[in-house]
Amino acid sequence: MNEIDGTSFPTCTKETVTEMQTTERMLPPDYPDLMATAVQAAQRAGETLRDYAKSGFRIHYKAAINLVTDADRQAEECIVQTIRHAYPSHRILAEERGQDGTAPSPYQWIVDPLDGTTNFAHGFPFYSVSIGLEYRGQCVLGVVLDPVRGELFTAGVGQGAFLDAEPLSVSAIDTLDKSLLVTGFAYNIRETANNNLDHFSHMSLRAQAIRRTGSAALDLCYVAAGRFEGYWEVTLSPWDMAAGIVIVREAGGRVSGFTHEPFSLYGRELVATNGRIHEQLLAALRRHDAR
Repeated sequence: MNEIDGTSFPTCTKETVTEMQTTERMLPPDYPDLMATAVQAAQRAGETLRDYAKSGFRIHYKAAINLVTDADRQAEECIVQTIRHAYPSHRILAEERGQDGTAPSPYQWIVDPLDGTTNFAHGFPFYSVSIGLEYRGQCVLGVVLDPVRGELFTAGVGQGAFLDAEPLSVSAIDTLDKSLLVTGFAYNIRETANNNLDHFSHMSLRAQAIRRTGSAALDLCYVAAGRFEGYWEVTLSPWDMAAGIVIVREAGGRVSGFTHEPFSLYGRELVATNGRIHEQLLAALRRHDAR
C-alpha cells in the first residue's frame, strides 16, 4: 500500500502500470452520464465557492501554512452528495474527508473541492474545482472548473479535451528556452529540502519564463490549452492530478514522473508538457538532481 497524508491507497506495481498503459484505455459504458454528473457536481461546488467568496468564510489551519476553509468543506459536500445521489455504490477519494466508501467498485471519484485554497483565502482569483474518475484503476475522465472565469475544462479517454465546447490542443513550441513553464510548492516547503526551490532556480535559467499560480489543476488545464508548455511539481496528491492528467493527455500532451518509469497517480512527482519539450524538461530536471 502507498500512504499519502495519512491515507492508504493500493500500490501500483511497475508491471501493473505497464500493462495498463499498453492496454487500450476503455471508457466505462455509462460515460455520458458519468460526465454529466461530474459537470453538475463541479458547477454546484463552483456556485458554493462563489457564494462564500462574497459572504465570507472561516479559515482553519491544518499546519503552519496549510489552510482549509468552510468553503472547501461545503464545496466537497456538494460534490459528494451529487455523486452519491447518482452512483451510491461508487467510491470517493476527496481531499478533506479522505477515502469515502470501502465496498469493492471499479469506480473511484477523486475530488479536490477547492484547488488553490490559499489563493481563495486571500481573495486572489485563481482557484478551481477538480473532479477525476478512475475506472478499473485508470483515470478516464476529468472535469476542472474555474469558478472565477467560468471556464469549464473536460476530457474523457479517447473523447478529446474541451474548454466549454471548444476542442483543446497543446502548443506547438518545441524548445525549452522558448517555453513558458509553471510549477508549484508544497505546504511543507519550510520543513523539507525536497521543496522544489532548487528546481525552480535551475529552470528559471533554462526556460523563457516560469509562473507559480497556486492551483495544480488549472496549471494542467493551461498546459492542455496551450497557455503553458510545461509543468512540474515534486509533492502532489492524487486529487491534485486526477482530472488534469486526463485533460492534458486528451489535448495531445504527455505526463510522467521525473524518470521514464511508468506514471502513477499515487506517486508524488509530476511532469506534464505539450509533448514536444517533454524530454528536454525531464533531462534538465535530471541533470540538476545529479549535481
